[in-house]
Amino acid sequence: MIEYERFVLENGLTLIVHKDRNTPIVSVNTLYKVGARDENPDKTGFAHLFEHLMFSGSKNVADFDTPLQRAGGQNNAFTNNDFTNYYVTLPKENLDTALWLESDRMLELGFSPEGLEVQRKVVIEEFTQRYLNQPYGELWLTLRPMAYKVHPYQWATIGKSIAHIEEATMDDVKSFYNRYYSPSNAILTIAGNVDSELILDRVNHWYGDIPSGNSVNGSYPTEAIKAEDECEVLIRDVPQGAIYMAWLMSNRREMDYYKFDLLSDVLGNGKSSRLYRKLIVEKEIFTQVSAYITGSIDQGLLVVSGMLSEGVDHNEAREAVLDQLAQLAKDPPSERELTKVKNKVLAQKALSETGALSKAMNLSYYEMLGDASAINSFQDNYMKVSAEDVQAMAKKLIERGVNELRYEKRNG
Repeated sequence: MIEYERFVLENGLTLIVHKDRNTPIVSVNTLYKVGARDENPDKTGFAHLFEHLMFSGSKNVADFDTPLQRAGGQNNAFTNNDFTNYYVTLPKENLDTALWLESDRMLELGFSPEGLEVQRKVVIEEFTQRYLNQPYGELWLTLRPMAYKVHPYQWATIGKSIAHIEEATMDDVKSFYNRYYSPSNAILTIAGNVDSELILDRVNHWYGDIPSGNSVNGSYPTEAIKAEDECEVLIRDVPQGAIYMAWLMSNRREMDYYKFDLLSDVLGNGKSSRLYRKLIVEKEIFTQVSAYITGSIDQGLLVVSGMLSEGVDHNEAREAVLDQLAQLAKDPPSERELTKVKNKVLAQKALSETGALSKAMNLSYYEMLGDASAINSFQDNYMKVSAEDVQAMAKKLIERGVNELRYEKRNG
């Protein structure tokens, strides 16, 4: 059981404090409720751009990293389609340094043409190297718009096009920052051997005078479930052929989310999974194969991906995957299979409770979903899933259109 206290400052900033007596380190996690889904379709990649811009100086602090390092701290950040997360760890005696740095960039970011240009080049380089000049790098740039026609999940966090970042103006980035990077759109979680009343006092000191900002209530279109299959072929210089099959599943807050997640584990999580045993060991169709979900807050994707063995045709690979799905739709998984994947959930939960930072991140995440206390109960939803539930999700997938991306070897 992870205990915590929750406060909301007058300016709307949500503060969560978790006391962990077992660490001399304090973790300061700031989650902004802004991700790629909040971007203008004609100006994508901005949430990810800000993951970099937020380290380029603020109103009263020219350099974020140097004072933090002098205080013995470390930091990093990540962005996805739903939110952006910044985190700092440092000795608890130096907590004020982290609060000073984080609150100042929430108060006012130090925009400069030079800073924007530097970070713009960094992001463009990342786009080029990771998505365009790497084998299979175009996967999500291609698969997302196949699966999503109306929802903004149709583009990846890196954005739709390099041109959107190349053409971003200072007014564009200031407008995005002013809309989303404010107390009312943020969750600050502090975990460590700390006293909640003292933390509340220090947070009020550093954050209390920051203007609330606009309350952002994201509203996103619902993606229609389609019955038709869609297939796209990319002929590239790749080491071996590959196939990616994606089905639209439920959103994060529905009970079906847990059922689909366990279905993906039964299918393709680890060497004892069905896809591995049947399609790698027994039939030698793939050299690698896995199944997973994207974990999105809105309607996510269940994905099966595989690297084809030499000489195997894409149609053969596709039918082999569909056959395994059909087997599950016909007969539910055994109790042993279901117990095994549920045990993995319990093991992952136990692991997530071993460090202050992971607890701070998870508390922020569940608070964003609507209730931080779900950090203590989400595994109950997994335990409630029956073999028949997994079977029912397999039937649902079979009735839905599959979005299929094929990589074929050039001159292969």
